[in-house]
Amino acid sequence: MDMRAPLKKVRGLGSAKDGTTHWWHQKVTALALVPLFVIGLAYVLCLLGADYTEVRQTLSQPFASLILLLLIVATFYHLKLGLQVVIEDYIHTESTKFILLLLNSFVCAAVGLAAALAVLKLAFGG
Repeated sequence: MDMRAPLKKVRGLGSAKDGTTHWWHQKVTALALVPLFVIGLAYVLCLLGADYTEVRQTLSQPFASLILLLLIVATFYHLKLGLQVVIEDYIHTESTKFILLLLNSFVCAAVGLAAALAVLKLAFGG
């Protein structure tokens, strides 16, 4: 007869081990996205009706490039974290969950890198 409490079997495992970090990352990225989105939206609104050369010149400025890169990184990391939670909570088949988590990471990284490369190309005049 086993006299150990069930808590002994799970101590150090479960969401309390990793969930807090995940939660904090999601909250920090959400907070970072607020000013980044507002600044990005201001750029878009100011460039409405501008020609291609003016848009390219404005977005190639160091401050604009930095804001866009930070916006891209924060957005796609936040997206990855949010979709991960949804997949973990609502997909119950382990093989499907594993594939969707891999796909989530790959798609967020690929699209984020493509967007970052586009901004870098603008910034360095490529």
